[in-house]
Amino acid sequence: MPYSAASDRARDRTHALLVVCVLAVASLVIAFLGASPARVSATELLGDPRTPGDAAFIASHRGGGATAPENTLPAISAALAAGFGYVEVDVALTADRHPVLLHDEKVDRTTDGSGHIAELTLAEVRALDAGTWFDPAFGGTRIPTFGEFLDTLAGAGGRAIVELKGLWDAPAVESALAEVSRRGLERHVAISSFDARTLALSSAASEVVSRLLILKHVPQDVVAAVEQAGVRGIIVERKAVLARPEIVDELHGAGARVVVYTLNKDAQWDAVTALGVDGIVTDDPGTLSEWQAGYAVDR
Repeated sequence: MPYSAASDRARDRTHALLVVCVLAVASLVIAFLGASPARVSATELLGDPRTPGDAAFIASHRGGGATAPENTLPAISAALAAGFGYVEVDVALTADRHPVLLHDEKVDRTTDGSGHIAELTLAEVRALDAGTWFDPAFGGTRIPTFGEFLDTLAGAGGRAIVELKGLWDAPAVESALAEVSRRGLERHVAISSFDARTLALSSAASEVVSRLLILKHVPQDVVAAVEQAGVRGIIVERKAVLARPEIVDELHGAGARVVVYTLNKDAQWDAVTALGVDGIVTDDPGTLSEWQAGYAVDR
């Protein structure tokens, strides 16, 4: 199809309007369920708002997929040991509604199996090799359960951004957040999602665990969207921030934070650091950490 700037703008406006409408419905769900606002402040969870040039916190993408198989315990353990601010992981539900760490809808890319995660039982998922595709040295590595991940996180005293993938209902959200609470990690974990309804269910399930809304396109009134969703900030695509850099100050003024995904080059890091974003999700946290140290010296 030929490129059309007008059609792209129309599609972006439609998407932004849809986000606002979904958030409005989500706010009604929160009110209906009687949820209280989250008790963890954005500062407690994500630090003080950055100013232009300040180092953003680093979130190791998919648990640390540059050094070990993504979303596996070896990757997560390595990222936590390296001392990065956060690990970012993806959690999906199996056919029998057990939460496990996986990014894709299907297991084909990162295991020796095939099929949709939502159509495989936990036992079938646990039988898969999730390491050999990355390197034979990781042969036999398994897809971890959400509980195993939380145990690793708690043992390291780390923090995490947990994206809930796919369709989650109230019992599944409540069960997952109960696992977080059982380990005393409510102030160490932020739940993120593109789906406002999932975030509303998370709010109803826990008064403490914070939430972050993931956006590809920014609604016209992003502050109102954040307030309606009851979240502590947004995780947003880089181009959307660069197109509207004023949203960083707007969200900071509302007590919210801005995290940008997934940036792996110094030119990208430089552009968003100059805006004062609060967090950067990256596949290369080690190099970003070194870059930030050099950036601070150069200032």
